[in-house]
Amino acid sequence: MNKKVGTLFLATALVFLLAGVAFGALGGLFYLFPQEMRDVLPFARLRPLHVSSVIFWILFAAIGGMYFYLPQDRSKVITSQKLGYMQYLLLLTSAITIMGCYLTGIFGGREYWEFPPALAIPIAVSFLLLAVNYYRSVRSQKGPWPVYRWMWLTGIVFFVLSFTESYLWLLPYFRDHLVRDMAVQWKSYGSLVGSWNMLINGAAFYLMAKLSGDDRVARRPLTFFFFFLGLFNLMFNWGHHIYALPVSNTIRNTAYLVSMTELLILGKIIWNWRSSLSEARKNAAILPYRFMIAADAWIFLNLFVAILMSVPAINLYTHGTHITVAHAMGTTIGINTMLLLASACYACARYYGRFSASRQRSILRGLYLSNGALLVFWVALMGAGVSKALIQVQTPDIPHAALMQQLMPWFVAFAVSGAGIAVGILLLALPLLRTLLTKQKNPQPKYIQQQELLRI
Repeated sequence: MNKKVGTLFLATALVFLLAGVAFGALGGLFYLFPQEMRDVLPFARLRPLHVSSVIFWILFAAIGGMYFYLPQDRSKVITSQKLGYMQYLLLLTSAITIMGCYLTGIFGGREYWEFPPALAIPIAVSFLLLAVNYYRSVRSQKGPWPVYRWMWLTGIVFFVLSFTESYLWLLPYFRDHLVRDMAVQWKSYGSLVGSWNMLINGAAFYLMAKLSGDDRVARRPLTFFFFFLGLFNLMFNWGHHIYALPVSNTIRNTAYLVSMTELLILGKIIWNWRSSLSEARKNAAILPYRFMIAADAWIFLNLFVAILMSVPAINLYTHGTHITVAHAMGTTIGINTMLLLASACYACARYYGRFSASRQRSILRGLYLSNGALLVFWVALMGAGVSKALIQVQTPDIPHAALMQQLMPWFVAFAVSGAGIAVGILLLALPLLRTLLTKQKNPQPKYIQQQELLRI
């Protein structure tokens, strides 16, 4: 365990989370007041600021959790800290420079990585250092690994591979061929999302093992089956992003088949629903568990939408609409952010002491407000997406301005609920940030004491 490095990563992550929801709320206002907002901050700059802030929130928070939870060889703790600090500085320097480039209008990359390509180098190097630190932390551990260590390893390796692949467009062989360029771009992005999902899911399984007091939950054959299913999806289900491209039918059919395997996960969620109710009652007083329950609900909703979007006949109409955005936001905020906040709550309570009553109340209010607002936000985006698809089919020659005007009621709900999400995230992120920055001293208690620390 390297608490100092983990604290740096987690505190920085929360700052990026607050920046991400602030830029997102401004983006919602852009739909209502395009001319006024354009004079303040053009949408071409606002969108990458929002997207990059959220991506860096995910990366810093996932890595911070790993540094809190990984075993640490005390004889190598100084070297490990140095590597951790180097990794942190590389990633932070790159992140701040990228945000500065967007604010000043300096671009040079592709969608989601719109910054100058040279800034990708410190990001890649930081993950290589993370790989070295990870290996140093786990190489002396004897016996079979729990699933969360395999997930962390898989996430690191595939991030490096996919991140490198996302820059193949720099080579003329890919850049000069439109179909090849777009296919590789979306393939790499799909795998990148899968890679940081592995990092997040690793933290989730670690928390499940610790909250239940039974590490067998991370070692069961069924757990590893779903790990390999997720790995299979990471490598092959990206093809549904490029149904519209003139690519091989083998790619389309493979992507469709792999996407449909997610029905197994959906079935598993429904199958376990009854038992999860009694478990929820049992653990309702544990703060991280409440975030995990919220994430579980969003997994159900977004998995259902993802399966529908993977059907080619439906994808034809949903692709490029707000339905895609709804799925992305539900996944990023409802699942990834809730799981990472569960991890942050656990780390703060476990290593820095029990939350004060006022901080507990603020976190709970933020949890309920952010999830309630997110549900309205998600429904508004789904409604806008369905409406846009119907209008485009019925009146394909409609001007874009007229189309957007018809969607305005959905955009009002979208903007108002987006502000609600921002306030909710602010209420729960600030107490966590204060806890990390005040650095309360707390000995590492036994498991029973951990549960008491985590209870509200």
